[in-house]
Amino acid sequence: MYEVKCCICVNNVFCIIFLSSSPVMTVSGEDVILPCSIKPNISAVNMRVEWIRLDLKGSIVHLYEDHKDINTDQLQSYRGRTQVFTEELEKGNTSLKLSRVQISDEGLYKCFIQSGKLTAVGSVPVITVGGFDGSGGLHLQCESKGWNPEPDLVWLNSEGVTLTSESPDTHRDDTDGFSVKHMITVYNTDTKYHCRVRMRHHMMEAEIIISSEYRFLFCTVNSERQVCFPAQMFLSWRSSVILISVAVVLSVIAGILITVRENTEREPEREPENTE
Repeated sequence: MYEVKCCICVNNVFCIIFLSSSPVMTVSGEDVILPCSIKPNISAVNMRVEWIRLDLKGSIVHLYEDHKDINTDQLQSYRGRTQVFTEELEKGNTSLKLSRVQISDEGLYKCFIQSGKLTAVGSVPVITVGGFDGSGGLHLQCESKGWNPEPDLVWLNSEGVTLTSESPDTHRDDTDGFSVKHMITVYNTDTKYHCRVRMRHHMMEAEIIISSEYRFLFCTVNSERQVCFPAQMFLSWRSSVILISVAVVLSVIAGILITVRENTEREPEREPENTE
């Protein structure tokens, strides 16, 4: 894998980040070329070329793979403004042309050139119990590391129905590849949940079996049984609601009885009428 870092400054604004190579200077509205190439000149036609913004958590600026541009995950502000020189890839030139430069383009860029498709299967997903929320829901988090390319992570219930609709939190490390994690909140404690991480032809899965026995909530993660929390914590919110409701009703009844009693005590005794 090869890489190059370069810094772009718009409107000749001084660049805070200093690198061994000089920053690329330009003005707003013009086109600029971010240099990147393979030495010696090896063809990059069959390689993966990825440009990212280091100062934006590695967000994708441009991706060339399988002989075409794949920019479905590209930053929205770069849509329609980036391109590699396809006719120059044969010579190892993987420079990026950025059209109509904007102020927001100022930042630190990195070019990744990957020969072949390196596939790395990550670690077995790790499920952790995060605790309860105010509504009695139990937080479950699943995390897996060391994937390449980026995998998908989904939660499923005991019937195989997907529980997650939003995308997981993904982090990419230059050394360890992609790590993904996702947290869900469940309300049924006597069931099984699966965390599945998959990538193309590879899949890793972990499961957690939650059961409430006696006064404890048990979690079995990948056949290893452990005590999660006292079961009464899960049920305490329901008990609290019932107790509060009963207390309110009793308070109202007591108030009515006290009021009636006070009115009775204050009412003067009537004298019997004299009859001649």
